[in-house]
Amino acid sequence: MAFMTVNDVTLHYRLGREKAGRPLVFINSLGTDYRIWHGVAHALRDEGFRFLFHDKRGHGLSDVGTPPYTIDDHARDVAALMDAAGMKEAIICGISVGGMIALALSALRPDLVSGLILCDTAHKIGTREAWDGRIATVAAHGLASIWPMIEKAWFTEGYRETCKEDVIGTRNMVLRCPPGGYIGTCFAIRDADYTEAARNVSVPALALCGSEDGSTPPDVVKGMAEIIPGCEYVEVPDAAHMICIEQPQKTAEHIVSFARSHGLI
Repeated sequence: MAFMTVNDVTLHYRLGREKAGRPLVFINSLGTDYRIWHGVAHALRDEGFRFLFHDKRGHGLSDVGTPPYTIDDHARDVAALMDAAGMKEAIICGISVGGMIALALSALRPDLVSGLILCDTAHKIGTREAWDGRIATVAAHGLASIWPMIEKAWFTEGYRETCKEDVIGTRNMVLRCPPGGYIGTCFAIRDADYTEAARNVSVPALALCGSEDGSTPPDVVKGMAEIIPGCEYVEVPDAAHMICIEQPQKTAEHIVSFARSHGLI
């Protein structure tokens, strides 16, 4: 395990491949830690990338810090980890809130970004009322109270039936997320609007979306792609919100195709 203190929080992170290679930075969804990328990273093991994974503040083994947060707080944490690792011109791959963080990073520190892969995300996610309702529910009743809703949005019915152990493991991961970290990031998503950041993206971008995504449906992700200059939109079949868990091989194939088509590997 590796830890680093940046911006007054200690973050849990992992670097893969210490030698030269195009940096590929993964950013996680709400309530999860960097283990959600294990299958994707395994599929990419021979492609020559240098990986950076981390648990967001308030998630996994990282400090909670002082919630509520902003998306920019999370983006500055990623930037600090990349600076410490000597990473520049990286492909940033974020899912859900991780995609918002990727957009924020591209606006705050364009020197760090050579490409964006935005998975099951949007420049603005949900409504203030919906996030206020989720915050109140989790504060009063805990994360277990919203897991049934999350499960249906994150995984297809077929996956829930055939890969029950993986769904249970993901549930355990989410339920063990510190409530303060989860709620703090809910505030960040509620208050975030990265429409202008999306319009001003100046690097190659790819938007991926599970065809059955119940959190950021295809029309929402496609709408984001349409305002990002030159952004390609690809729907991943037989997947809901968590394409990195449900379809890691297909996700990896799209990452490689994107990187090769833009001369990034």
